[in-house]
Amino acid sequence: MPFAAALSTAGDTERALDEVCRRGLETLNGKPDLALVFFSPHHAGCADSIATTLKDRLEAKCLLGCSGEAIVGNSREIESRPAISLWLARWAPDVRIEPFHLELEETPDGHSLLGWPDGIVTADLATSAILTLGDPTTFPPDLYLQQVNENHAGLRVFGGMASGMRKEGECRLVLDGGVHQSGAIGVLLEGQIGMRGIVSQGCRPIGRPMVVTKAEENLILELGGKPPLVQLQEVWQNLGPRDQQLFQRGLHVGRVINEYQDRFQRGDFLVRNVLGLDRDSGALGITDRVRVGQTVQFHVRDADTAHEDLHELLRLYTCAHEKRPAGALLFSCNGRGNRLFKQPDHDANAIRTEFGDVPLAGFFAAGELGPVGGQNFVHGFTASVVVFEE
Repeated sequence: MPFAAALSTAGDTERALDEVCRRGLETLNGKPDLALVFFSPHHAGCADSIATTLKDRLEAKCLLGCSGEAIVGNSREIESRPAISLWLARWAPDVRIEPFHLELEETPDGHSLLGWPDGIVTADLATSAILTLGDPTTFPPDLYLQQVNENHAGLRVFGGMASGMRKEGECRLVLDGGVHQSGAIGVLLEGQIGMRGIVSQGCRPIGRPMVVTKAEENLILELGGKPPLVQLQEVWQNLGPRDQQLFQRGLHVGRVINEYQDRFQRGDFLVRNVLGLDRDSGALGITDRVRVGQTVQFHVRDADTAHEDLHELLRLYTCAHEKRPAGALLFSCNGRGNRLFKQPDHDANAIRTEFGDVPLAGFFAAGELGPVGGQNFVHGFTASVVVFEE
């Protein structure tokens, strides 16, 4: 097997590490090129031991890991209990692996991110990708992804921001045999890695697409020549009772990423939250910058729409690609899990229902990273899935 995953719910860190190492290496039947470890806050105080033990026992070319509020391992999502999840991968010798550690530094020209991997300059962007784990209190994911999108267009970034900490300085990022408490860690993968991504934003579009005809910063002042409030009232009148309930609970706006399409469907929108509505002017504020000419559509979200969206995107993936998934990573929002779904292990079970019993690991993040429409973004309430083909 080129991939392996193992989960331990033992409360003792040494015992948990022994369990995941033994099971993972038995399944992989060889030394890994890449090892990822995710651990609950119960084990965060032993991060140094996690780093040194896994480095010595696995002898991986790169070891990457962080803490998570909840931990994913194969078909399970462990919430509010001790857990360590280990994921291993082995590729052909021509796959290049370069770990890195980024820090936000104050320079004469302003804030800069220092520590980029050298290989990013010459990498074949079509066959390369980056996995990134960051500290949400000291690392700006929006700035990071903006620089990747502008300077290395087409390079895909996946991952998530560590979670389970209560204050700055508590983050633990494992990179090879060491531990960092700030910034972000990552690995640049180059070569035939068969790596693809799925970002399920958990929403469903309602109404119809509309063009922004007047905007300022994050305010939509006109949609299709009318105040957004007027357009919202028209959408509301044409909704069924269930969608009207969802409309009242929480409304979202989806911004089309690629305007050069005849029609827009699931996966074509970058979904952002609505901040508020000015009833006097009819303007709508959202958590994103908007410009005139962009196409947007209102969206709704609840457990049913999140369930439907994830399963539909996973099925679309299997229909669109001949090669079957052989391994997967899951970076799910810490607002999902039992906070959103009635049934436990929802996202992990969805992946294994649609893909089969692939080795799966991940964690509940404080911000999920993944591309939509060919550009990288940080998301909320999403399930960002990384798929490795057989």
